[in-house]
Amino acid sequence: MMSAAVNWIKAVAPVSRRVRAYYAPVGRAAQQPVLFDPAGASSFDLDNPPPPWISLGFIQNFTRKPVSKTTTVNTGIPIAAQQQVHEALGAQVSFQFLAWTKLNMALATGSQHMNVLAPAAGGIAQPTGAEAIKAVSVQSGSTSICLAMAAGDAGKFSPGQLVAIDVDYTGQTGFLGWPIVGSYLRQPLKDADYVRRVTFNVALVAQVNASSLTLASPLPCGVPSQGAKAQVVAGFVDREGGTFFHEWSALFVMEGSQGDRICFHYPRLQSMASAEETAQSLTGKGQGRLERICLNAECLALPITDPLDNERVVCYRSLLPAKNTLV
Repeated sequence: MMSAAVNWIKAVAPVSRRVRAYYAPVGRAAQQPVLFDPAGASSFDLDNPPPPWISLGFIQNFTRKPVSKTTTVNTGIPIAAQQQVHEALGAQVSFQFLAWTKLNMALATGSQHMNVLAPAAGGIAQPTGAEAIKAVSVQSGSTSICLAMAAGDAGKFSPGQLVAIDVDYTGQTGFLGWPIVGSYLRQPLKDADYVRRVTFNVALVAQVNASSLTLASPLPCGVPSQGAKAQVVAGFVDREGGTFFHEWSALFVMEGSQGDRICFHYPRLQSMASAEETAQSLTGKGQGRLERICLNAECLALPITDPLDNERVVCYRSLLPAKNTLV
């Protein structure tokens, strides 16, 4: 019995329209990245990535720049190069976001990114937001998409509002926020709302019920911690300067037209540039023209030790060939 003929495809350069970006939080205290297994590249759902990966959508002007340096070991008479070694190891990545979101803003600046909490009446104005309206306790039994509250508390919120969900600040120092770190404190503060000012556990309220809030999307940090409270978020702010650098595991995917995929996995990627934007004209030139304001991101890749053979690595580039492609 003869098998059906197969149309083998000669390997060609992949053709891709856009690049997708995905980030996952690094455990900062232990420098524990999230590793992407290329063996699962074909089953990685680009529209619904598996946790803890978070989709940042499409990006543009994606550029990879190696900054590793090599040198030679010279010996003998006359002296001659005997082998090459890495003198420095590193890489940089730059791109532009096509949307302004909380996470995109944070990744496009080399400093802290903060939530602007809705102000209390008579609060003293501050550059990162005045004293906030008192936080409301989140009850046990809450999930990442439904927040249980005591009778009467849910009515303090409205559909369409943004809410930050996290615990009170109680004077701790070091990295704050789990599993997504939002800040590093060297000395204690007196602001009980500080953790909620820097938390990434923010979502949009879709529906208000008698004793609960239903969110439009799951909280990025998952089920609220015990003792968590909710506050309305009026907006977001970042600051140029400071000592905190965001660090994430990153995955960039180029989807080829033949079903092939190129994946660039950076286990540790830190924001390295101050906040910067680019204006792109949409309606010609002159006064009154419309412009799209894009966030610029520039990141530095940090090395990890590959558990396979203890080599130090900053990036993994993998290819998922199209079906029936010759090698």
